[in-house]
Order: sequence, then structure tokens, then C-alpha cells
Amino acid sequence: MLSRGKEPLAVFPVNGKYVLAVYKGKISEFDLLLKYRQRDDSKKSGWSNIRTPKHIHWAVDVLLKMHSNEEETKRFLDFLTMVWDTQTVPLRTEVERRNLLDVDRLLTEVNIEALNYESLADKGEYSIKFLILIARLLMIQEKTNMETAFMFKQLIDALKAGQDIFKIISIATHR
Repeated sequence: MLSRGKEPLAVFPVNGKYVLAVYKGKISEFDLLLKYRQRDDSKKSGWSNIRTPKHIHWAVDVLLKMHSNEEETKRFLDFLTMVWDTQTVPLRTEVERRNLLDVDRLLTEVNIEALNYESLADKGEYSIKFLILIARLLMIQEKTNMETAFMFKQLIDALKAGQDIFKIISIATHR
């Protein structure tokens, strides 16, 4: 699908504009590796190159949404904080990973959550549905690889606080 030679654990089509595939990563036993393509009519194939979403990608998109509708975007960031604090747990078993990657269930949840942020749906580069999906999966990836991780939460907090662009980029690109 998106990676030669590897079968994805799950494939999530979003709005006919994105395809996100989840593969087994290498950092830990239950690490997730995310790759996506975006519809791009300027390309012969109709799709962008294969990309691995990074924290900086969704952070820049949130900044674009913030510029368009600050109040709604901060509400969205509050939602992501709640997801981080109360719903995001590391994967420890194959059953947990299979349950997480139930495509129909997760896409249904994302579609319902996205209804709360309709004014952001067409702002920025990513659709709000795609942003929720990659944010949820990146959070789980981060906590699975290091349960005490805090980068995602720190980035959400910096965006909500209106930190300067250099601080946000520093957090989002920290390795």
C-alpha cells in the first residue's frame, strides 16, 4: 500500500483525500510506524510522496487553524489534552494493538469527534478528521515507546499558551 515489502497492520482512508497506513515499528515491541499519502492532483499518480507524520507537521497545521479561528482551535487543543491525559495508554499486548487499529471503530470515533470542530475542517493543510487520527496515533506511539514521554503534551501546552514560533518548533522537532 504505502511501504514496499511490508504489509500494514491497518489502513485508514480519510475523506478520499488521505490514506494513512500503520506498520509495526522497530523502537519497541508494540511500536507503531505511521505513513500517509495525500491526494495531489498535480502528480501523475494523483497522490503525494509517502510521508511519515511528525509532530512538526500537525503543529504547523494547528498554527494555521489557530490563525483562522483561535477560540475553536484552543477548544480542539483542550480536547487533545483530555485525550492525552485520560485516554492515551501505552500498548502492551497484541490484543490492545488490534483493538486500537480497528479501522471502522477508530474512523467512527474520529468522525464523531470532528463534528465538534467543523469550523476548522477546511482550515490549514490537513482536514480536522485526519489531524485527530494522526494525533491519536502519535500519542499512543509516543507513550508506547516511553510511558513517561511528554513531548506531545508539552507541544499542546505550548500551542495553547501561544508560545513563540521558535519555542514551538524546538519542542516539535526535539529528538
